[in-house]
Amino acid sequence: CEYIDLHNVLVPYGEAWQKAIVKEKKSLIERNKECADTLIMLQHPPVYTLGTGSSEEFLNFNVKDPPYDVIRTERGGEVTYHGPGQLVMYPIINLRNHDMDLHWYLRALEEVVTRVLFSAFSIEASRIQGFTGVWVGNQKLSAIGIRVSQWIAYHGLALNVSVDLTPFQQIVPCGIRHRIVGSIKQLLREFQASHHDSSMDQLSADDLLLIDMAQKSLVQEFSEVFQLKLEQVPSQHHIFTKRKIL
Repeated sequence: CEYIDLHNVLVPYGEAWQKAIVKEKKSLIERNKECADTLIMLQHPPVYTLGTGSSEEFLNFNVKDPPYDVIRTERGGEVTYHGPGQLVMYPIINLRNHDMDLHWYLRALEEVVTRVLFSAFSIEASRIQGFTGVWVGNQKLSAIGIRVSQWIAYHGLALNVSVDLTPFQQIVPCGIRHRIVGSIKQLLREFQASHHDSSMDQLSADDLLLIDMAQKSLVQEFSEVFQLKLEQVPSQHHIFTKRKIL
């Protein structure tokens, strides 16, 4: 599996779609050539995205005067927010080499995040029947939205690490009312406060450290769940326009 590591880079959403890579993989398959998987890790500048069938009723603002850009994309699911402090993982996977079952694939992505939260941060997460994503109690920490074409899966998941949660208040995230969005940083601070544990002071305050820990764990757990060996490759400049996070 090729791994493009941009986890400390802000890549504009419209310039990070994976169409070129998906097209290349389809061409390889049509010519009966080997088609390796690809994993991309990055962050986005603030943006709201809507799935193919998303309803604007889940926007709590005038779509003609939005607080951030609003982009309708090809993935499934309803509206969500992306921003700095949120790791976005785009696996571009040939499901022919794994399991040609979309439910299996979604559960596998959830398994990756659940393992990351526990192994890296000692946070026990779970799934909620009838919903896609990963939850800690009533808080959703990871949203998942995919598209599959000719058994090539793309788009992927977003994990809230240290992201500002305020922009989520302007939408009904994923179209799910009466539940809230959380982050790893917020949960660590809540644990620290409730247990009077000062040992987490530096961890919960250091956004870059949290991002690096989450990235490292995501790579490890993804490779284990999908039984893939990741090989880091340079970013493809004709696909990504990037701005390093200071």
